[in-house]
Amino acid sequence: MSDTPTYSRFTTELSVRPDDIDMFNHVHNSKYFDYVQAARYEQMETGYGMSWEKFSEMGYGWVVKTAHVKYKRPLTLGERFQVTTGVIEIGDKSSKVMFEIVSKKTGKLCCDGWFEYVLIDIKTGRSVKVTEEMMEKYGI
Repeated sequence: MSDTPTYSRFTTELSVRPDDIDMFNHVHNSKYFDYVQAARYEQMETGYGMSWEKFSEMGYGWVVKTAHVKYKRPLTLGERFQVTTGVIEIGDKSSKVMFEIVSKKTGKLCCDGWFEYVLIDIKTGRSVKVTEEMMEKYGI
């Protein structure tokens, strides 16, 4: 039996808005970051039971340290898509979250990748240790 923790994955459905479109008539690359953040915001509350607001009330926030995105195929105006995310690793002061964005129309992967977030104390802006409560909420 492995001692490696297993974490939950959640999926959120979104759609492409007119202001997401670039001059090539598909979603601008920067919008995919917004899609992942929007999905994580929803999933923190509905999936994990520990909302962004709860972190703020406790004096904590998550900031992006590293982002890695692999673009496969474009999304277009009005297209519905699913964003699946899940924690793949929790470090002493950080978490690494995978994501996949899949078109509902084609069922094909549009992009995937991961974000590394660092937990900070909102008042000082300095990194802090991930608490046991957080680890329990984010595990399966």
